[in-house]
Amino acid sequence: MERISHTCKIEVRFVDIDVMGHVNNAVYLNYFEQARMHFFRAKIGTEWDWVNHGILLARNEIDYKEPTLLFDDLHIETWLGKVGTKSLEMEYEVFVPESGSRKIKAKGKSVLVCFDYTRKCTTEVPEVWRSLSNS
Repeated sequence: MERISHTCKIEVRFVDIDVMGHVNNAVYLNYFEQARMHFFRAKIGTEWDWVNHGILLARNEIDYKEPTLLFDDLHIETWLGKVGTKSLEMEYEVFVPESGSRKIKAKGKSVLVCFDYTRKCTTEVPEVWRSLSNS
């Protein structure tokens, strides 16, 4: 089964680069956040009610494979992994396209908890999100 995913381009900024000349490890969390919002915008649109059907970030994991440099043509493919009752996993593959394949820079995963900011409580994963899961 082909996974339901979204790929976006990420601009590597000069401020992202550390003294070693590559993207600092902490910056990948910002890249994941950008990719996550690109995914939701592409799959559920811009009119989603994030106040009543929002998310909390509970956990991040990153496996660094190769340094990312300033002028790399960086992309992130994002998809939903496991979906529970009130939480879901979002997975990321950070890569540079290369001759019909990918040079993997990092892989990651976030655990997101569905949250109603008005009532200040966790909620069940919306059905529309569940339908985007690859599990």
